[in-house]
Amino acid sequence: MTDRTSRTPADRAREAAADAALARLDLDTKARLLAGQDMWSLPAVPGIGLRSLVMSDGPVGVRGVRWSADDPSIALPSPTALAAAWDPDLAHRAGVLLAQEARRKGVHVLLAPTVNLHRSPLGGRHFEAYSEDPLLTGAVAAGYVRGVQSGGVGTTVKHFVANDAETDRFTVDNRVSARALRELYLAPFETVVANAHPWGIMTAYNSVNGTTMTEHRYLVNEVLRGEWGFDGYNVSDWLAARDTKAALEGGLDVAMPGPRTVYGDTLAAAVRAGDIDVAHVDRAVRRVLLLAARTGALDGAEPVVTEPPATVDGRALAREIARRGFVLVRNEPVPGTPTGTAPGTGTAAAAPVLPIAAGGRIALIGAAARDARVLGGGSATVFPDRIVSPLDGLTAALPEGNLSYSVGADPNDELDPAAAGFALQAICRAADGTVLATAGLPGGHVQWLGDDLPDGVTHDALHSVEITGTFTPRESGEHTFGTRGHGALTLTVDGRELHSGDDSTGAGDDPFAAFFGEARERGHVTLTEGVDVPVSLRFTPKANTSAPLAGVVFSLLHLGPRRDPADLVAEAVRAARAADTAVVVVATTERVESEGFDRTGLALPGHQDELVRAVAAANPRTVVVVNSGAPVELPWQSDVPAVLLTWFPGQEGGAALADVLLGAEEPGGRLPTTWGTLADTPVTRVVPENGVLDYTEDVFIGYTAWERAGARPVHPFGHGLGYTDWTYESLTVEGEAPDALTVRVRVRNTGLRAGREVVQVYLAPADPARHGRPARRLAGFAGVEAAPGGTAEAVITVARRAFEVWDEQTVGWYLADGPYTVEAGRSVADLRLRADLKV
Repeated sequence: MTDRTSRTPADRAREAAADAALARLDLDTKARLLAGQDMWSLPAVPGIGLRSLVMSDGPVGVRGVRWSADDPSIALPSPTALAAAWDPDLAHRAGVLLAQEARRKGVHVLLAPTVNLHRSPLGGRHFEAYSEDPLLTGAVAAGYVRGVQSGGVGTTVKHFVANDAETDRFTVDNRVSARALRELYLAPFETVVANAHPWGIMTAYNSVNGTTMTEHRYLVNEVLRGEWGFDGYNVSDWLAARDTKAALEGGLDVAMPGPRTVYGDTLAAAVRAGDIDVAHVDRAVRRVLLLAARTGALDGAEPVVTEPPATVDGRALAREIARRGFVLVRNEPVPGTPTGTAPGTGTAAAAPVLPIAAGGRIALIGAAARDARVLGGGSATVFPDRIVSPLDGLTAALPEGNLSYSVGADPNDELDPAAAGFALQAICRAADGTVLATAGLPGGHVQWLGDDLPDGVTHDALHSVEITGTFTPRESGEHTFGTRGHGALTLTVDGRELHSGDDSTGAGDDPFAAFFGEARERGHVTLTEGVDVPVSLRFTPKANTSAPLAGVVFSLLHLGPRRDPADLVAEAVRAARAADTAVVVVATTERVESEGFDRTGLALPGHQDELVRAVAAANPRTVVVVNSGAPVELPWQSDVPAVLLTWFPGQEGGAALADVLLGAEEPGGRLPTTWGTLADTPVTRVVPENGVLDYTEDVFIGYTAWERAGARPVHPFGHGLGYTDWTYESLTVEGEAPDALTVRVRVRNTGLRAGREVVQVYLAPADPARHGRPARRLAGFAGVEAAPGGTAEAVITVARRAFEVWDEQTVGWYLADGPYTVEAGRSVADLRLRADLKV
C-alpha cells in the first residue's frame, strides 16, 4: 500500500497548486478536462496556466501523436524480451530512455506498461505483456515505471484488470474468482502501485464478474484507490467508456479519445440535471491537475523532475536489451566437431554448437532473416529510423565471403502493407486538387485517427489522399498488388490501372474495425529485379457517421512472386550443405500475433517446420533462431543442436544476434513463460461463450498449471542457458518467516568464460492441498555475475505475501501456516538447493 504520510513538501505544494487551479474552473471547463480533445491529448486551460496534456502509446517506444515515419522512434525489444532478462534495473534503464524519447516528442504520459498476465499462450497480445508469473511481472514493471517517471514522464499501467485475451475484448465478461484476482491478476498492479507510485492507470475494455472495468467501483475505488492508496489518474482504454454516470461514479477520471466521449458536454449536462454530484467531477479533475503538476504542465507547481537523467544511447540500449533477453533453450555438442575442455573436468569434450567458431562459413536461411519482425502489431507499433535484420547484423560482423543467404520458406503468403523496396509518401489534396500537405510514409499503410493528420490538414478540407512513390523489386516475376480501405480507391502500378472503384465492408463488433476494410487483391504485374516502377493508390474516404471518431485509414498491399515451397527448401538445403554452420530464422507473422485477435494454434506458419527438418538433415550444425513474441511449437527441436529464442528483438535485433551467435556476448535470458505444445497446455480457452469467459483454472496458470496437470512442457518457466556453467553451492535462510526472510544462495562459475546467472527462489508448501495452493511459486530472484572459477552470492528477500492466501469468506489475506521448503535453482524444473522452513 502507498504510504500517504511519506509525501514530501514538494508533493504537498503540487497538491495545493492543483486545488487552487480547480477552484478557478467552471463546470463546463471541468467536464472538458475529463474528455480527450482529440486522439491523444486533453485540452489546455490558459487561464489557470494549464497546458495540454499529451499521451502516447508504448511500450517499446514512444510514437508521439503522429503515426508517421517523419518523426522516428527508438524501437526496443518486446516486453516478453525485457522480462526474459529477469532484471528490474534493466527495465528501469529502458524506462529512462523512453522518458527521454517522450520529452523529445512533447509527450507527458506514456500509455504503458502492460502488466496483464500470460494466462494462455493463445492470447494474441501475449508479446506486449511480461510474464505468466505475477511476481516477475510486477518486479519488471515497477522498474520500468520508476525509470520512465524518473525522466518526468507519467506512466499508465494497463489494462486494469484481467484483460488477458483479445477475442471480443470490448464485450467479454471475464468471470474470475476473488482469490485468483488477488493472487494473480491484481498482484502486478498492486506491486507497481506500492513500489513505483505510477501517475496513471488505464482501465480495460472487458468486464470482470459482470461489471465493465470503466465502471467498476469496487476494483477501482475500493481496491485500487482505497486499499492500495493509488493517487494518480484513471484513463479509459480508447473507446472503452460507455456510460457517463456509471463511469464517473465508478472511478474513471478521463474518457479517451475525443472529442466524442461520454464526458465533456454530456457530463456537464448530467451534473446540471442533478444526475451526478459535482463532487465526483471535482475529484476527477483534481487528479488530472495533479498529473499536470507532476509532469510540469501546470504553472505554479514544480514538476517532480526538474533535471532529467543523463542522455541514453538508444541504439546501444536496444542492442543490450535484445541480447540480454535472448533465451538459449538448447545448445548441444555435435559429434565430430572441434573439442574444448569440459567445464569443471579438465578433460576434452565436444563443444556445443554455440557460440559459432570463428572463420567458418555460415548459411543464413529464412525470410525473417532478411525481413525481421522486430516488434508486435497494433498499439505497440513505432517507426524506428533503422532496422538491423539478422542478415544485416551477420553481414557486418563476418568477413566477406563467409555468409550466404537463402529464403528457404516464406511464412508471408498473403497481401501485406507495402514495405521492402517501396519508397512512398502521402499527398493530401483538397476537392479542387490543391495539395494541402505531403507526409513521409514508412510503408503502404496510412492510419490517421481523430485529428492525427499532417500539419495543415483538417477533415473538412481533406478530399483525397494519394500514396505515391516507387517500388524497386527484390525479385523478378509476377507481383500481386491490392488495397484495403473504406472509400473510393484507384490503384496504378507501372502505368497500369489495376483497380478503380468503391470498397465498403462491414465493421464487425470491434469499434476500431470501422476504420479498416478487408484486404482485396486487385491485380498482378510482372516486374524485373532492381528496376524501379511508379506506384500510386488514390483514396477518397467514405463518410462514416457511425464511427466513434474521424479517421483516414487505408493501405497499399503487396505480395512478392510466389515460388514453389519445395524449390525454396531445396535451395536452402544446398546452401546448408556447403556451409560449416546453418542458421535458420523462423518467425510468426502479423496475422498470427497482433493486437485485436487471439491465436488459434501455436504452430509456425507456412513451411517453416519442413524447412528446419530439411536443413537439419543436411547440416548437423544447425542453429534455429525463433523470432516470435510468444511461445510456438518446436516439433523439430530434437533434430537440431541449438535453439535460440529472440522474441521481437527491436530495431537492433540483428546486431545483437550477431553478438550472441559469434560469442561476443552471452545470451542472457530466462523464460518468463512456459513453452509447450498446444495439446499439453493446461489453459487454452480464450474464446467466450455467450459473452462470458470463465477462468475455471482459478489460481493455476503457467507453470503452476503445468505442475498441477502433471504435464511436462518443452521448456519450463525460468529455463535458459548461457555460455558457461554454474554450480549451486549453498543456501542459507536468515530471519523469521513470514515478515523478515532473506535467502542467500552462493553459486560458482564452473565454466570457461564470465557469465551471468539468474538465481530463482521458489516457495513450496509441504501440503499444497491444505490451502489450495500450487506445488510451488516463485518467491524471488536475483542476477549475479562471476568470472570463470569465481563465486557470487544472490541475496533474495521473500515478502510476507508469498506465505499468504486470499480468503473469499473474510475478504482478506490470511497466513497459510505450515512447513515449507525454500528451493533455489536455475528454473522451476531445475531446483538444486533446498531448506526446510516453518511458518
